[in-house]
Amino acid sequence: MNIIYTIDEVEQVAKQLISYTSGRTLLFYGDMGVGKTTLIKAIVKTLGSNDDVSSPTFSIVNEYKLNEEKIFHFDLYRINDLEEAYNFGIEDYLDSDNWIIIEWPDIIEPILSGDECVIKLSIQSENKRQLIAE
Repeated sequence: MNIIYTIDEVEQVAKQLISYTSGRTLLFYGDMGVGKTTLIKAIVKTLGSNDDVSSPTFSIVNEYKLNEEKIFHFDLYRINDLEEAYNFGIEDYLDSDNWIIIEWPDIIEPILSGDECVIKLSIQSENKRQLIAE
């Protein structure tokens, strides 16, 4: 999947991405300021949560409620090594049946299954972003 979009199209992109992915773990790669959290807000809303979405930069994980399920949103930017991720129980989250959305997942790549949807975001111009999902 390869989409170039504007901020006005982010909700439509979220719907397309949810339809595209076969799993429930989404890995977000992209430079700071590229729009990862903006897209994640649209994804959480599209999945049916009414919770306020913000980047869990300092808390590491935010939990959003769906009807009978949860969405866990991680920001691993401040994690120094895999041991830190193990200390807060990352493997328990990854083994759950909940939606898992991870920004900056590089540090945990050694323990990922390979079934995750990899989403790469980049800036194309001041108003346009590119999403490549694999």
